[in-house]
Amino acid sequence: MLAFVGGTGKEGRGLALRFASLGYKVMIGSRDVQKAKVTADAISECGLPGVVSSGLNVDVVQNSEIAFLTIPHSVQIETLKPLREPLAGKLVVSTVVPLKFVNGKAIAERVCEGSAALQAQSILKDSIVVGAFQNIDARKLLKLREIIDTDVIVCSNDEPAKTLIMKLAERIEGVRAVDGGGLENSRYVEDLTALLANINIIHKAHSTIKIVGI
Repeated sequence: MLAFVGGTGKEGRGLALRFASLGYKVMIGSRDVQKAKVTADAISECGLPGVVSSGLNVDVVQNSEIAFLTIPHSVQIETLKPLREPLAGKLVVSTVVPLKFVNGKAIAERVCEGSAALQAQSILKDSIVVGAFQNIDARKLLKLREIIDTDVIVCSNDEPAKTLIMKLAERIEGVRAVDGGGLENSRYVEDLTALLANINIIHKAHSTIKIVGI
């Protein structure tokens, strides 16, 4: 069972759609239960093999095996504090990127803990946090027939958890998972999103990343 905290945004909807298409049970979470239901219903209407449900963030994470954080970084602390207990002992995937736009340019924001993923781990002390999917294009995720030719860099201090998420990522057609080392490396992966966003602005494109030489 995969839960998506803040799953009504493009990233959450896109990942939930992709995994539902692969037969996974997915749960859309939100602070607004009606908004979560609208998103879940829209995914269900696609006629995918996976079961799609919805609820408040706290409810969906309680019933999950893996929880994805697909929230803006600006609300991460206030969102995660009430979820400490229901997420205890669970695997949490951070897709969060500290990013802002100033004068039409993307800027990676600094986080005192080092990265959004490290900040999540500092709050969710009894959970296992894995950083992944920060650079994947949400707009491409939402186009179900489109093959996403990209690498997904996965960082964690827990090797079995990292391996599990790498295998999960590669269930999405076109995705190759790359071991990015410990969670401290997640800051570099998150910063890449700002670079890609600026490249997209310059070239009016939807760029992605590929790691060569391995």
